[in-house]
Amino acid sequence: MDLLPILSTLRRHKIAAGLIVLEVALTCAIVTNALHLIETRVQALNADSGLAESELIVLNLRGSKPVPPERTAAIVAEDMARLRALPGVKAATSANQIAYGNNSNNTGITTEADNKDLLVLTSNYSADEQLIPTYGLKLLEGRNFSADEVLDSFQVFSVAQPRVGQVIVNKILADKLFPKRSAVGQTVYLFGNSPSTVIGVVESLTHPQMHRARGDGGGAAMILPLRGSGSYVLRVDADKRDAQIKAATALLEEQDKSRVVTQARPLTEMRAGFYAQDRAMAWLMGGVCVALLLVTAMGIVGLASFWVQQRTRMIGTRRALGATEGQIRRYFQLENLLLTTTGIVIGMAGAVALGQLLMQSYAVPRLPWGYLPAGAVSLWLLGQVAVWVPARRAARLSPVAALRS
Repeated sequence: MDLLPILSTLRRHKIAAGLIVLEVALTCAIVTNALHLIETRVQALNADSGLAESELIVLNLRGSKPVPPERTAAIVAEDMARLRALPGVKAATSANQIAYGNNSNNTGITTEADNKDLLVLTSNYSADEQLIPTYGLKLLEGRNFSADEVLDSFQVFSVAQPRVGQVIVNKILADKLFPKRSAVGQTVYLFGNSPSTVIGVVESLTHPQMHRARGDGGGAAMILPLRGSGSYVLRVDADKRDAQIKAATALLEEQDKSRVVTQARPLTEMRAGFYAQDRAMAWLMGGVCVALLLVTAMGIVGLASFWVQQRTRMIGTRRALGATEGQIRRYFQLENLLLTTTGIVIGMAGAVALGQLLMQSYAVPRLPWGYLPAGAVSLWLLGQVAVWVPARRAARLSPVAALRS
């Protein structure tokens, strides 16, 4: 089909054609990045924390009177002994942080004393030897802490040069510090010149803030054998969590009347609350995409219908000269293809620019190139589907009726 008549017609309707091109370009730029944002949110919602989430419950306490810091570790040890003795409790620990919590503890770690160039910002978990079985972590190599290696957190940090003899790292940190070799038995430095020995490597131990974490650690985490204040975490049967929450709460409050359990809930509930904003954002972005695509489709249908009315005599003339219904229909489809292609080309450039802005301003991952051809094909299909009804109506006009209008 000759393009010259189509181009000549579009030049005579520059404003209407330009509006459709602009609408397609904006839809391409916005929808492409919105779908990318939705994918990042969905990945976050499906992220594996590496914990036995369905079996974990978390309790936080508050006392009516302050506890001397030198007594905290002893009180925690007594509470742990009682909680572990409860029927149905598989393991229990007191940890300074857990995934989906509101706290985040980080410590620099290096393989050379006082060498800040090698420093890796690392999420710092402090707990006793029961953290690994309680969280459900998998030990890849090495061993867990023994009970006599667990230290009083207050005593460790009451001196000028804190020293922790053993440390367990996750695989990400092990690969960062000791690439292509085993981390077990290696020496690391946490607090100044005091060395620590890596005794184990766990497979999965994430930052408590998951994908919202910032810094150079990139998922690096470690466990220190320190007992002190923190959340009480219990691992129980998944179908008995509510009963165990009540039993643990009653035990802790009855043991010390001055204490109150301020929070007691399953980790799955904490996860749902943690990702509520991401879930809402994914739905919002999805709604924006659907709305933009509908508006674009309606714009194409409206413009094509208007042009069919404006070109009724031209259609009748072409039909009288022997043009078939298929040729008339393809005329409008090709015209739409030219407009959408122009809009897509402009929209792709806008999508890349918008993606760079989001990456620099909001730390969003780079827009994958695969989204561009996928967006182009989607908009081409949308344009052809939207123009089909007006084009079909134009093709069915009889020559006599068209010439009389």
